[in-house]
Amino acid sequence: MWCETTPLKLIDETLSDSIVGAEAEVLRCIQIGLLCVQERPDDRPDMSAAVLMLNGEKVLPKPKEPAFYPHQLGSSSGTTVLHSNNEVSITLLDAR
Repeated sequence: MWCETTPLKLIDETLSDSIVGAEAEVLRCIQIGLLCVQERPDDRPDMSAAVLMLNGEKVLPKPKEPAFYPHQLGSSSGTTVLHSNNEVSITLLDAR
């Protein structure tokens, strides 16, 4: 929705009436949130910079692709396959 320039559609409908007049602040918060979840850690602001962004009025950089965005690989059949590169963690369930 950010890339489609319709980020206000992210807001829950029950809250839409309460943001009237504060759309700019909501958009700024969404943009800062997207900056904090960038794919590369070097692109993410540290906490002190994020706080300054929330309190400031200066222009923010444009967010890149977020780390949680599902990467898709096209297969020969034309279907899309979602995958995870995490081959390290193993979940074991043990009784207490």
